[in-house]
Amino acid sequence: MKLAETDLPGVMLVEPQVFGDSRGEFFEAWNKPRWAERGLDLDFVQSNVSRSQRGVLRGLHYQWPQPQGKLVGVLEGEVYDVAVDIRRGSPTFGQSVAAVLTAANRRQLWIPEGFAHGFVVLSETATFHYLCTAPYLREADAGIRWNDARLAIDWPDSDPSLSDKDARLPFLDEIAPDRLPEYLP
Repeated sequence: MKLAETDLPGVMLVEPQVFGDSRGEFFEAWNKPRWAERGLDLDFVQSNVSRSQRGVLRGLHYQWPQPQGKLVGVLEGEVYDVAVDIRRGSPTFGQSVAAVLTAANRRQLWIPEGFAHGFVVLSETATFHYLCTAPYLREADAGIRWNDARLAIDWPDSDPSLSDKDARLPFLDEIAPDRLPEYLP
């Protein structure tokens, strides 16, 4: 398994080692001891799966005050996946990184606590998998508008299909500072 830093410190692109033969293939999607060797001693407490159609955009979501770290990947299809640093005082506050995650490339993205997350579906359908470090809490559910000009995310779909909730999310500058995580160097 290869872990590569992205332009946002802490956000990692994960490329598993794939073993294939005439029967198919196998890869290890998660291995706690191997990640711990790299300084990431994580405990996942919830596993989520979503299935969406082409053009569906989910996000940008985060939880506060009970943040979640997420290891995300695609089981079927293709998505454009985005992580945004929303930690108050961070030198990369408001900056984002993106990666195309597909069932074929098997890449995953590690999104640590303190980052918002979203994706848009590029294929006809996509099945998306999340491993989370904290359970979902409705009262901690929060988000940022996907097309916030301050974030300058270059989404590949300019007219995505959104849930009513996601269409009404606030812009980053509209969120009270105490509703955002704090950067701890």
